[in-house]
Amino acid sequence: MIGVLIAIITGAGLICILMAVSGLQKKSANVQGKGRSKNNLAVIRDCTKKISKDPHNVEALKTLADIYYTDLNYERAFPLYQTLFKLMGVHVEIDQQVVSQRYGVCAFKLGKFDEAMAGFSKVLRLNPKDYEVNLYVGKIMLEKKDFEKALLCLKRAVSIRPDSNEIYEPLAFALFEAKKYRESLMYLKKVLDENPENKQALFYFANAMEECSMNDKALKIFMHLRPDAKFGPESCVEAGRIHEKMGQYDKAVQDYEIALKLETISQEIKVTVFYKLAQSYIAQHNIAKALYYLKQIQTVSPNYKDVNALVLRYQELNQNNNLQAYLMSGTSDFVVLCRKIVTGFYPDSFVKIEDVNVAAESIEVLCTVESMKWSDSELFRFFRSTGSIGELYVRDCHSKMRDIKCDRGFCISAGTFTAEAKKYVEGRPIDLIEKAKLIQILKKIDL
Repeated sequence: MIGVLIAIITGAGLICILMAVSGLQKKSANVQGKGRSKNNLAVIRDCTKKISKDPHNVEALKTLADIYYTDLNYERAFPLYQTLFKLMGVHVEIDQQVVSQRYGVCAFKLGKFDEAMAGFSKVLRLNPKDYEVNLYVGKIMLEKKDFEKALLCLKRAVSIRPDSNEIYEPLAFALFEAKKYRESLMYLKKVLDENPENKQALFYFANAMEECSMNDKALKIFMHLRPDAKFGPESCVEAGRIHEKMGQYDKAVQDYEIALKLETISQEIKVTVFYKLAQSYIAQHNIAKALYYLKQIQTVSPNYKDVNALVLRYQELNQNNNLQAYLMSGTSDFVVLCRKIVTGFYPDSFVKIEDVNVAAESIEVLCTVESMKWSDSELFRFFRSTGSIGELYVRDCHSKMRDIKCDRGFCISAGTFTAEAKKYVEGRPIDLIEKAKLIQILKKIDL
């Protein structure tokens, strides 16, 4: 028991001694710090006096500049190093590399990139393998969007110090901006390993993965970033774009609607979102909602892409369900519609459909027609385009008619036919039916 008591007393005494020593050390450090501070103030006053008498006093300029630089007071250090930088040509005692580098660093910290480049260029001529200067020049080039020059300096810096973490972010961003997406992924991952909350690196990481066809992984990140004030609007657009590629238009609509709820969305991105929403609703055959967003664009940016043409087209479709079905229904529904058009084309005759052929640009229906007075075989070719159908397509249809010994043919389009196509059918057993007549035919069809 006595031994335990002695041990406790000894331990307590040791702790007190350590605390006392620590206190003395801190007090000594504070005294030294105050001493250095007072000493610096005296040096600053002395150097300031000397410079006021002689603005080119090299020793005073350098001493004062070095004090401010060490204290990270770049605003006060900058004009002093700038003066020294200009005096280097006539004062050989000035250390050109040190002064040029510190002049460049001060200018960089103050956002004076042209002055910074003047200082750093001098250093690189003296020592091209200076790590710090290559890093700073790379950052400046990145800021100026000269990505190839940025990469040149940043890659040189990383070759000098491969294990330096501070190089990863600017190098990753420069690689991304230079569209070297696959190469950027490695460095972006290193940035995120060090700081998973780096939202810009995360946004770039997702974009790079999307460019490298890693859509599933990119989509997860974009969806994670959707609520973010800064990167949310663009992340919503990217997530919507990926969902569109997957044919998941309902999810794309959700992405775009989230973007519109963000207070930080810019007018430019908002217009993009309106357009993407219109496209998604068109893909879902919801013409009314598509028109709503297209008209929203017209109010703020009337000449945006093909919005005016789309409004004209879909306003008509919205008022004509049969024309909408002709242009926008799925392939199987379109085939059914084409069969109805063919069978209803001769109301007083017996029409028998012999064959249906579905091609990428059109659908062909071969039929035989029998009436009280005549009978023949006919080929109908339906185009879903609202543009202008050229002579080549009409020639191809006529060639098919000859091959199968068909008596008569019809080319039907929701658009028009070119003058050359119309000239070609003159004197040939083939008729061209354009949009206006097609609408009249569709009015008689019961869907």
